[in-house]
Amino acid sequence: FPVTITTEEIDKLATITPYATGARIKDTINEALIYAIRSGRTTITWPDVIKAKQLKELGPPEDVEYIERERHAVAIHEACHGVMAHVVRRHMMIDLATIEKGSDYLGMVASIPPDDQFTRWKSEYQSDILVSLASLAGERMFFEGDNSSGVSGDLESATTIASLMEGHWGTGSTISSHASNRRFEVGSPGGGKGPDQNDRELRRALSDRIEDNLNQLLMKAEELLKQNRREVLALAHALETYKTLPGDDVAAVINCESGTIADGRPYADDAFMKEIEAYHNACVIAHSEHRAIEIALPIYKSA
Repeated sequence: FPVTITTEEIDKLATITPYATGARIKDTINEALIYAIRSGRTTITWPDVIKAKQLKELGPPEDVEYIERERHAVAIHEACHGVMAHVVRRHMMIDLATIEKGSDYLGMVASIPPDDQFTRWKSEYQSDILVSLASLAGERMFFEGDNSSGVSGDLESATTIASLMEGHWGTGSTISSHASNRRFEVGSPGGGKGPDQNDRELRRALSDRIEDNLNQLLMKAEELLKQNRREVLALAHALETYKTLPGDDVAAVINCESGTIADGRPYADDAFMKEIEAYHNACVIAHSEHRAIEIALPIYKSA
């Protein structure tokens, strides 16, 4: 059965399937074959491989449809993650972005390391937190200060990393280890109470430093999203259009370039972006008034 995949795409498959066995990759290609046959084609294409990989790693998406205003909100949420990851992360590459609902998620932006790396750096942890906080910052920015409960998992992830940065990894505002401070009952630095400081005060001092770090990074996330508002709206539109995009296509949309599945070039058209902005504004009104959206998702019409 012919496979129309380029040498570059074969290299890409190796990158996006780290530690996969030959049998697992073969299983993915067999699944891609099923997609091709169902589409009435006699060749396997790269989009077939991407769909097969998503199915094997995440399982089948649930057979449900969002109401339009919620679909747009999920797309904005994931687009904020995607744009932030594209802008600030260098130690990870975007694997895929999707707004297809799974058993325990509404959508996701999944990333993978392009190289084997055995140490992590403060700047990398900060970028991870920025990507997590992008959903909260973005929802508040695009929905007039409102935000959904869908940010809960992102906040948990950001808080976990910030806690370890501050108390264990030497990447916070103090040098001593929280674990050692607890073990030797010496309290936290700066408390001035030495061994008499109780455990509750120690936790409060640590949590205050964690909260300060998260607040600073949240403000940075807000600023970065303001600078990339157009890119967020473009990626959200592409996700509403295609539902799932591989990492290369996320970059193509952000950079207004042609991708494998999505063509990002229309997002360089100011007139088309005005249509997308108008659609978003209609979604915000529908969200606030809890009703249907009055206009349809824009479709690009070339001159």
